[in-house]
Amino acid sequence: MAELLSDEEIANSLPDAWGREGDEIVRVYEFDDYLRGVNFAQMVGEIAEAQYHHPEMIVRYEEVEIRLTSHEEGGITDADVEMAELIESERRT
Repeated sequence: MAELLSDEEIANSLPDAWGREGDEIVRVYEFDDYLRGVNFAQMVGEIAEAQYHHPEMIVRYEEVEIRLTSHEEGGITDADVEMAELIESERRT
């Protein structure tokens, strides 16, 4: 089992544009149209499957909201931060 991160560790390790809401880290990505968001959500799903760490994703008309938490541990762990970093690195490419 992974250990929960402290409030300070979370604050210091979140990628830019990610925030914290309770026991989750959250980011909303904006897109020019719906299908770009759907394609992005599919890419995130492929990363998640490879990492065996599955985020909650909400696809809206021009945005995709991603929420990460480690349910088994009851909060935010390194696995959540790592997943956020992987999503960010793929978004830039």
